[in-house]
Amino acid sequence: MNKRIIYWKLSMYFFFFFFSYALCYSFFAIWLGQSIKLSGVQTGIIFSANAVFTMAFQPLYGYVSDRIGLKKTLLYTISLLVVLAGPFFIYVYGPLLKWNFWFGVLVGGFYLGLTFLAGCAAIESYIEKVSRKYKFEFGRARMWGSVGSAAAAFIAGRIFNFDPNINFWMASFSAILLIFILFFTKVEMNEIEIEKAESVTLKDMGNLFKLKDFWVFMIFMLGSACVYTVFDQQFPLYYASLFPTSDLGNQVFGYLNSLQIFLEAGTMFLAPFLVNKIGAKNSLILAGCIMTFRMIGSGLVFDPYSISFIKLIHAFELATMLVAIFKYLAEHFDTRLSSVLYLIGFQFSTQIGTAVLSPIVGSLYDQIGFRQTYLYMGAIVFAFTLFGAFTLLSSHKNIVPSRSISKGSA
Repeated sequence: MNKRIIYWKLSMYFFFFFFSYALCYSFFAIWLGQSIKLSGVQTGIIFSANAVFTMAFQPLYGYVSDRIGLKKTLLYTISLLVVLAGPFFIYVYGPLLKWNFWFGVLVGGFYLGLTFLAGCAAIESYIEKVSRKYKFEFGRARMWGSVGSAAAAFIAGRIFNFDPNINFWMASFSAILLIFILFFTKVEMNEIEIEKAESVTLKDMGNLFKLKDFWVFMIFMLGSACVYTVFDQQFPLYYASLFPTSDLGNQVFGYLNSLQIFLEAGTMFLAPFLVNKIGAKNSLILAGCIMTFRMIGSGLVFDPYSISFIKLIHAFELATMLVAIFKYLAEHFDTRLSSVLYLIGFQFSTQIGTAVLSPIVGSLYDQIGFRQTYLYMGAIVFAFTLFGAFTLLSSHKNIVPSRSISKGSA
């Protein structure tokens, strides 16, 4: 199939997946706090549980994805699960959290981890592999996912104030299009690619953990990307609290989030130029510096205008980091294990920290407030950014786990 056709079909898959994702998740913390009436600690527990379930599914998704290569089996499975989002949030998750909080936490963590949180990473990893095969930049395909998120965020805030359930139903209807896109997308696998996929073993996964540089990468992700994930969890609640009414805050946050994600989409298009210019390692350090500035800045300012400006900086940070992560892993590790590397090296390590930090940070929000907590979080990211500057591999170094195939065959 022509690479341009593949690019556009998978870009549209990104668009509708993230459109559904954002409809369900961009106001998730607000939904828990305002509609379900949970405290900051309870919300933190939910995010922690979601992270634990996500951790359980990420290695499985990574291994299966590398074993099946470019087959679309996982994408079909995830798409079908997204179709169930509306009924799940409305008739299962919300009522369970009100009836029995802990049971609701477990059921919600299982579904959200399997569908969106681990599923998102599996989709990104799959399309990144296809982008290498068909010679198009992953960042420019992922850009359309950001556009989808922005489109959803633009309408979600106003709809949320009217009826949050409409957002969940729209997510399900949007997901139906994912099935049709996959059905009409043909990604071919040649004999070499099939052989490479079938050669992946559990031993190869184990060998990764014998590599010092793989641990360095995971530790850097743990102290940087993980902390900004926790930072973003309850930020909508803090942002809405800066306005005269929560409804007004929700609506403005929807518009702001939409603008930020549109900027993210544009940055995602440009990010490959930047990462190729300054290198994957330097791009990761740059993203860490932006994270530090954003968190500390959020703790120092207290008016809606300043905090809105700082929120928009996230667009440059996320796009740069995501593109840099894939390029860093492809440069330094065995590309047969690209899904495992991404889902464990980045996503899994991030979720470990999220599971530990979410309830702690949620408790700090309740005890000392958002602004003071943000200052502590910014200091942590700065420390780990310095760690990465001295320990991450530069572009001229390459390492691969044992029994790997040559880098040139990737």
